[in-house]
Amino acid sequence: MNSDIDQLETQNPSSPGGPQYTGWQAAIARYFKFGEYRTNFRIETLAGLTTFMTMAYILVVNPLILSDAIFLNEPRDLFAEQVFATAISAAVATLVMAFVAKYPFALAPGMGLNAFFAYSVVLTLNIDWRLALSAVFVEGLIFIALTLTNVRRQIIDAIPLSLKTATSVGIGLFIAYIGLSGNPETGGAGIIVGSEVTTTTLGSLQQPNTLLAIAGIFITTAFLVRRIKGALLWGILGTALLGWILGNTPWPTGIVQFPTAPTDLFGQSFVGFSRLTAANFIDFVAVLLVFLFVDLFDTVGTLAGVSMKAGYIKEDGQLPRVNQALFADAVGTTFGAIVGTSTVTTYAESAAGVSEGGRTGFAAVITGVLFVFAIFLVPIFEAIPAYATTPALVITGVLMMAGVLEIRWGDPAEAIPAFLTIFFIPLSYSIATGLSVGFITYPVAKTLQGKAHEV
Repeated sequence: MNSDIDQLETQNPSSPGGPQYTGWQAAIARYFKFGEYRTNFRIETLAGLTTFMTMAYILVVNPLILSDAIFLNEPRDLFAEQVFATAISAAVATLVMAFVAKYPFALAPGMGLNAFFAYSVVLTLNIDWRLALSAVFVEGLIFIALTLTNVRRQIIDAIPLSLKTATSVGIGLFIAYIGLSGNPETGGAGIIVGSEVTTTTLGSLQQPNTLLAIAGIFITTAFLVRRIKGALLWGILGTALLGWILGNTPWPTGIVQFPTAPTDLFGQSFVGFSRLTAANFIDFVAVLLVFLFVDLFDTVGTLAGVSMKAGYIKEDGQLPRVNQALFADAVGTTFGAIVGTSTVTTYAESAAGVSEGGRTGFAAVITGVLFVFAIFLVPIFEAIPAYATTPALVITGVLMMAGVLEIRWGDPAEAIPAFLTIFFIPLSYSIATGLSVGFITYPVAKTLQGKAHEV
C-alpha cells in the first residue's frame, strides 16, 4: 500500500473496519470499504468538498464557452439552461463513478473538448450545434459498447504514451490561448489579439477587460501558490467581483433562483440527426472520431495519473475496476449530450480530493450532490463576465503542461510527433489538426528509425 494510504492508517489506528458505525452508516461504510482504505465519513466528505471546489469553475466556464455556439437567437440566450445541463451531467456521471467504480473521481464536461465543440465544430466547420450534440451522443454510445466489450481498454494500451501526453498538453495550450484571446468587445480578455503584421500581438492595456483579466491572473496565481482550496473558482469569483465593484460589469440580479430546466436543449441531440446530409456527412464522421480520440486520451491520462497518486495502480501497472470507471465516463457523455452539453470526462482536479485523503466512492457522492445544489445559483454564474474566466483557463493550461515531462525528448522518433501535436493544436486552433499531424508523423518517424514493430 502506498505512503498516502499508510498515512491514513496512522491517522485512523482503529480496527480494520475503522470507526464502528451502525445502521445506515455501517451499510455505507461496508459498501465503499472504509475499513479497507482506512478512511471515514469526515475524510471522505472533506475530499468530496475539496474536489468540488477545485472544479466548480466548470459551472461558469462551460456555459460561457458553449453559449457562443449553442443559442436560439443570440449568444448566451441559453446560458441558464447550459448551467443546468453542465451541473446535472456532472452530477449524474460522478454518481455513476461513485456507485459503480467506487472511486473518488469526479466528472464534468471537459475543458478543451467544449472549446473544440464550440469554436472548431460549430463556428468554424459550420456544423449545426444540434448535429454536433448528435456526434457527442453517438460517441457516448460507442464508448459504452467499447467499454462493455473491453475493446476500449485494449485501445488505451495500444496508443503511444507520448501522443497521449502531447494531446493533453496541446489541449492545455489551446485552452489558455482561448482565454487570452477572447474578444474584449464581447466581454473577453483581449490580451492576445489579431495583427495584420505579426498575425497575433499583445492587446491594448487601455481596455478595462484586458486589465481586469490580467489582474485576475495575478489573483488566481496568489490563491494557487498559497495552496488555497478551490483557487480556480475563487480566482473567477475574485475577478468578477473586481469588475462588479469597478462598474465594468453589472452586479448579479440575485443569488438563488429556481433552476431553468434545459427545455430548449433536452433531446436536441436526437433532432440533430435530421440535419445530417450528404454535404456534411464527412465532417460529421471526422468530428465524431476526434471526440472519440480526445476523450479517450483525456480519460486514460486522468485515470492513470490520479490513480497512481491514490495508490490504486497494482505492481503490474493495471488499474482495478478500470472498465467500471470508463463506463461512468461513457454514460456521462451520453447523458450529457441528451441534456445539451459537450463531452463529459474524468477531471484531473479529482487529485485534490485524493490529496485530502479521499479513497472511496463516497467522496464522489459528496461531489455529485454538491453539483446538484449548484444548479440553484444560476444568477451568480450568469453575471460573471467572460474575462473573469481567463485566469482559470490560463491556470488550467499551466496544470496540463505538467505531462510534458513524460515525453522522451531524447528520442527524436518520440519527440518530433509529440512536439508537432502540441504545436499544431493551439496554433491551428484545431485539436483535430494536431491529432492528425501526430498520428501521421509517429509511424513515419518510427519506421525511419527502424522500429516499425513498435507502432
